[in-house]
Amino acid sequence: MSVKVMKGWKKAIRVVLAAVVALPLVAVTGHAETIKVDPKLGSYGKVQGVSGNVNSIGSDTLNNLMALWSEGFRKLYPNVNFQIEGKGSSTAPPALIEGTAQIGPMSRKMKRQEIEAFEKKHGFKPTMIGVALDSLAVYVNKDNPVSKLSMAEVDAIFSQTRKGGHPNNIVTWGQAGLTGSWAQQPISIYGRNSASGTYGFFKEHALSKGDFKNTVKEQPGSASVVLSVTEDKNGIGYSGIGYKTSGVKAIALSSKPGATAYTPSYQNVLGGKYPLGRMLYLYVAKAPNKPLPKNVEEFLKYVLSKQGQEIVVKDGYLPLPANVAAKQLEALK
Repeated sequence: MSVKVMKGWKKAIRVVLAAVVALPLVAVTGHAETIKVDPKLGSYGKVQGVSGNVNSIGSDTLNNLMALWSEGFRKLYPNVNFQIEGKGSSTAPPALIEGTAQIGPMSRKMKRQEIEAFEKKHGFKPTMIGVALDSLAVYVNKDNPVSKLSMAEVDAIFSQTRKGGHPNNIVTWGQAGLTGSWAQQPISIYGRNSASGTYGFFKEHALSKGDFKNTVKEQPGSASVVLSVTEDKNGIGYSGIGYKTSGVKAIALSSKPGATAYTPSYQNVLGGKYPLGRMLYLYVAKAPNKPLPKNVEEFLKYVLSKQGQEIVVKDGYLPLPANVAAKQLEALK
């Protein structure tokens, strides 16, 4: 095998998460939570006649998950070969349109123009399958004493247009609330490039579709953002929670100044309290009333099973509740 706040999001998944939002919420705390998959998730059962090649092109955020899922799947079906490329969510739609990939991982929803281009080529819309939840975390260096920020402050740090409403351009850690030797330290900003779905999601939900500052140091991948913040004590960046390491900390965020700040925990994402929670997707080209290729269909069933969601937890992301997974499986019929 070669393995080469957020109103829109809340509306998108509020219905499917309705049965679980009653879970207790975790506000700003220092302890780590233990995440387990929903015991109601069904186990995957092996079937006959699954083989062939599967190409996946798309999200860097989902790249490692795709590698782990494919590894688990190939233990059941050694005659299935995967080719996985993760250079950014914007590479998924063209690959699906041209047929160079059967699976298009994306850390954001397809844009209207991407769907229209797909439909023009294939005559039907692409099928979107939610496969995991994610906290898009705002990371600072582990030694940075800042523990929380409002979304307006995040916007004022990253954006030159400040559509979040903060009155001042924040360029030092003192302006973000730190004192002493930290007060005059300049903030070093790290982010992704425009091909990234994470870039697009952060731009829309954290910057209110505003413009990034020219001083943002664009990185080629999510891991590079985290590494940069690890090596820069004045650094701040954004990346999926699955990329968290001991060298950084994910700070709590509040929807507005003075409001309760919530950590990027599983329960806070389920409850819609953490401002940068999101769904991660796999897109496929499924013609109406026609089944997917068997290897692709079974792979998606595996991803949405107990075994597949255990891999989600292993990789540091957040598993789907059973009722949400069941909703995604319906799209395969």
